[in-house]
Amino acid sequence: MSIKPLHIIFLCLFFIVTAFAIIEHIDFPVPKGWPKPVYDFKSNPFNQEKIELGRSLFYDPLLSVNNSTSCASCHSPYNAFAHTDHQLSHGVFDSIGTRNAPALMNLAWQSSFMWDGSIDNLNDQALTPLSHPSEMGERMENVLSKLNNKYYYKTLCANAFGDSLLTKDRFLRSLAQFEVSLISAESKYDSMMRKQVNFNEKENNGYKIFKANCSACHQEPLFTNNSFKNNGLTINTELNDFGKMNITHQSKDSLFFKVPSLRNVEYSFPYMHDGRFTKLSEVLKHYTSSFDSNPNVSTELKKGIVLSNSERVDLISFLLTLSDRKFIFNPQHSFPKELLNVQ
Repeated sequence: MSIKPLHIIFLCLFFIVTAFAIIEHIDFPVPKGWPKPVYDFKSNPFNQEKIELGRSLFYDPLLSVNNSTSCASCHSPYNAFAHTDHQLSHGVFDSIGTRNAPALMNLAWQSSFMWDGSIDNLNDQALTPLSHPSEMGERMENVLSKLNNKYYYKTLCANAFGDSLLTKDRFLRSLAQFEVSLISAESKYDSMMRKQVNFNEKENNGYKIFKANCSACHQEPLFTNNSFKNNGLTINTELNDFGKMNITHQSKDSLFFKVPSLRNVEYSFPYMHDGRFTKLSEVLKHYTSSFDSNPNVSTELKKGIVLSNSERVDLISFLLTLSDRKFIFNPQHSFPKELLNVQ
């Protein structure tokens, strides 16, 4: 049977479209043994070109009102996308925020964001710091105007979406794509779970202590259950931040803050929503204190945690096995050098 020229054209178009689809859409890499992500990839398919656009946006200070502050200003890749040089986030015009910037990793498994859970869609999360007067202090229409005047972003947008106009929706979806690409699953703990290495005696003892005292809230393999807890912290009288109660206006949510992941905890200090602790030893001292005078402390802590000095050392030894240096120093997550040449 002879193939007509028109059939050949259709076949070529089919293979071109198929090949483009293979390049365009990438299966999201779920680590073995991990739960299914909750991020909606149907509405925003995983896509390398969108990741690259989002990566540039993440590091670009043009997103701020005075072109001085980027997302990475508070979320450094070398600190597990948190910051370490101050307790609270710093923004435009030397302003100081009201909370410690949380680490960013494994966000595809999270359904709520911010310390108080005020955002329930990662695609929308960037709007809050972008418009906050103590963070980036900018308006979306101004951001888009600045970016659409750059040939660099016209090219990236065309690669990701088929045309060069960067819209609000494309801006937000691209940032979210970069953020969900920040997967940390290559720590010593992960290698141990894959039976590639063994823990030493202190790490193994610390793992047992962790499972007995910490795993109810910091559940494996993400090392968070993404819930909100009152962990016994006293109110910071300078900030008067009551956590989730600020959103729900219900007294039962007073001082409830999101349970952070303990992955890369070695790099993500200072700790807690207000950055009040700089060392893991200080965190453990807090959790081994008495909470008898705090009637609102979460159930998991009501009985308190009793650890000897050697047990504290062993627990920290285990926590250090959650450090993922491949993630911290991954060049695919770092500042894109092309940004240096954007005019």
